[in-house]
Amino acid sequence: MLSENKKRDLRIVFMGTPDFAVAGLASLIENDYNVVGVITAPDRPAGRGRKVQESAVKKYALENDLMVMQPVNLKNEDFLKELMLLDANLQIVVAFRMLPKAVWQMPEYGTFNLHASLLPQYRGAAPINWAIINGETETGVTTFFIDEKIDTGEVILQERIAIGADESAGELHDKLMHLGAELILKTVIQIENDTVELCKQTDGEVLKSAYKIYRETCEIDWNQSIEGIYNHIRGLSPYPVAWTTLNNEVEEIIIKIYKTAIKFENHGYKVGKVIVNRRHIKIAVTNGYIDLLEIQLPGKRRMKTQEVLNGFSISEDAYVR
Repeated sequence: MLSENKKRDLRIVFMGTPDFAVAGLASLIENDYNVVGVITAPDRPAGRGRKVQESAVKKYALENDLMVMQPVNLKNEDFLKELMLLDANLQIVVAFRMLPKAVWQMPEYGTFNLHASLLPQYRGAAPINWAIINGETETGVTTFFIDEKIDTGEVILQERIAIGADESAGELHDKLMHLGAELILKTVIQIENDTVELCKQTDGEVLKSAYKIYRETCEIDWNQSIEGIYNHIRGLSPYPVAWTTLNNEVEEIIIKIYKTAIKFENHGYKVGKVIVNRRHIKIAVTNGYIDLLEIQLPGKRRMKTQEVLNGFSISEDAYVR
């Protein structure tokens, strides 16, 4: 352990791509840490116009005069040589991609990752979404040193946070983003002072996965419990968004559902029956109704249900499946 007056001289390479990672990078820059390079995803076409887009991390890095690298292949020899020339002794990874051993073992003080769950629970690509989908009341952020498997390395620090009963994935994302930035700073300070105390992850308990979410994962199963449907919708809002097929007389359309409320009530309707009045669209489910509050029709923007009903008719026989 270092003496109080002697700290390690850190040279940091930061790796990340989306907004979630920007907060962590910003915390390092605002606290005057020496970030010698930033690695992020290559620019890619996005949106209807397929315009080439820079990652959120790249935009922040360029605004702050940081050196940016955008390798397509992390095992490429030229990239590895360029990375080595930066002479970094610490690498930090937030919302990036799996690193080859040649990259994560390069720096003297290791490579640590920020993960948006309380490891070992919710290892994988979508921990924020799955925590809400599964009805968890608590989650958090974890920093850990990367090893050869995914999200299994020794834990450095964790911070816990409550999940609100009505909280969406987007709202929880923003809370964890800021909490994660604070945890990155605490972790860097411990590494700087050589005061890290590691904790091995144990797999003795039943582990819940946070595997990648696909389009079919987002389809609503109206035969689930009322709580399960509600959690499914808020756990996918605002991205990638839960969806269902509305059978409206002779047409079938896909509607995206962003926000709902639930009402427990006995009724005689079949599951999936759509009940409409001037202000509400309700779906009959087991033990009650799902009240649609914000939805999106094909080719339209996200709207409150009352706005939708001003220009869209739903038949008396409509149902969802």
